[in-house]
Amino acid sequence: MPGPLEGFRIIDLTAMVSGPLATMILADQGADVIKIENPRGGDYTRVVSNRRGGLSASFLNNNRNKRSVALNLKDPRGRDLLMRLAAGADVFVQNFRPGVVDRMGIGEEAIRKIVPNIVYVSISGFGDSGPYAGKPVYDPLVQALSGLTTIQGGSDQQRPRLVRTILPDKLTGFSAAQAITAALLARARTGEGQHLRLSMLDAVVSFLWSSDMGGQTFVGHEFPQEEAQSFIDLIYETADGYISVAVQSDKEWLGLTQALERPEWLEDERFKSSALRHRNIDARLSLTQEVLRTRSSAAWLARLEAADVPCAPVLRRGEVIDHPQILANETMAITDHPHAGKLRQARHAPRFSGTPAEHRHGAPLLGEHTRALLSEAGVADSELDTLADEAVIGLGEGAA
Repeated sequence: MPGPLEGFRIIDLTAMVSGPLATMILADQGADVIKIENPRGGDYTRVVSNRRGGLSASFLNNNRNKRSVALNLKDPRGRDLLMRLAAGADVFVQNFRPGVVDRMGIGEEAIRKIVPNIVYVSISGFGDSGPYAGKPVYDPLVQALSGLTTIQGGSDQQRPRLVRTILPDKLTGFSAAQAITAALLARARTGEGQHLRLSMLDAVVSFLWSSDMGGQTFVGHEFPQEEAQSFIDLIYETADGYISVAVQSDKEWLGLTQALERPEWLEDERFKSSALRHRNIDARLSLTQEVLRTRSSAAWLARLEAADVPCAPVLRRGEVIDHPQILANETMAITDHPHAGKLRQARHAPRFSGTPAEHRHGAPLLGEHTRALLSEAGVADSELDTLADEAVIGLGEGAA
């Protein structure tokens, strides 16, 4: 059974992570994603560290199930070839800086002349207009501008801190994938395509608002500073490692006092209700930490689980892949890549009962599918050879 997006073709002019992750999600769900790359090097993530067989882990983990066509879009002939490929597409995705695609002659207006009802997608760092629109962007800059670093720091009085993963990039990728499928659904109902614009900045601010921007929600009653809920997080040190424990309800609090053998906490005036426990959170968490240091992680997890207290071990990255819950979920998939060898990757997270996502093939070599796809578009082999000789296209190693 093919994936839910089988039959849709997507032209992908994105690079790095946010755009490629978005289109890989759609590719995993069955869409035919054609990745357009510059013959001179392609997507920058191809050359980052941690490589095998000429392919980096970053590129492999954001570009599976795609086909690569190498086109020099600075050459008018390369743009003409792109238009021929776009003629059969449903979605066109690009993440150049605002204005660049129009100067290149591949903006929405140009593409819509070829496919009037296409879903045209523009992913940017800061947005299409405004003082930051033309600035170069990387994930830490979006974390800084969105307020995420001060949230991660704990309060406005503390040193801001980065989230130690590229959350804005990845969050934008997931947001874009969802929005593209919504735009395709709207097109199926109306017959009309549309221009979908998404910035990393907007994606992160929207993401934060649901839980971290309460102080800015009531107009006219904004908080001048955000106070820390606690200067202690919910990662606790044990005698031999770390665990996480989180309690909210009265039942869970009772279970915690039983598991930690601290019944006197139930009579402590600071902790007699959820509101009081929240108000005195630093005292509560400090006491919890003192007790948890006295035994091993395994011993505490056994006691906490027996008392039905929410808890989990803190795993290193190398431990995650073998955890019993990860194994039970079949979260990981082992596949063979013809060039990079045996790979371990996370499966597509949503599980479709009737149209399952599937691993059709690994990430492509640069220009691996140029000949096959341009041949399908009606370009003769002799012309392809000439275009390759003149650096308009790249056929790539192992080209089909």
